[in-house]
Amino acid sequence: MPLTNLQKRHLRGMAHQLKPVVMVGQHGLRDAVVDEIERALTVHELIKIKIAADRDARDEIAAEILARTGAEAIQSIGQMRVVFRRNTEQPRIALPSG
Repeated sequence: MPLTNLQKRHLRGMAHQLKPVVMVGQHGLRDAVVDEIERALTVHELIKIKIAADRDARDEIAAEILARTGAEAIQSIGQMRVVFRRNTEQPRIALPSG
C-alpha cells in the first residue's frame, strides 16, 4: 500500500535526525550493499543512504535500490536518500492514518 503525503511528511520529520546507515561508493551498487540495505530496512524500517556518484548515476542507483528492496522513496536531497519499508512481522514505526 503506497504511503500518503501525511505519512511521508511524518517519516521525513523522523529521518531528519538519522545518520546514513549505508553508503554506496565508487564501486556502485554491489550485491553486498543491497544485502546490507535489506538488513537495515528489516531492523529500522526507515533509513538514510548516502550515494557518492554524479546526479544521473545517483538517480539510477536509487531507482535500483527501490526496485531490488521493495522500499519506498521518502526524500531525496543531494547525495542522501531516505527510504522506508514496513516490517510486517514487527513494525517499529507508528504511521499516522490518512
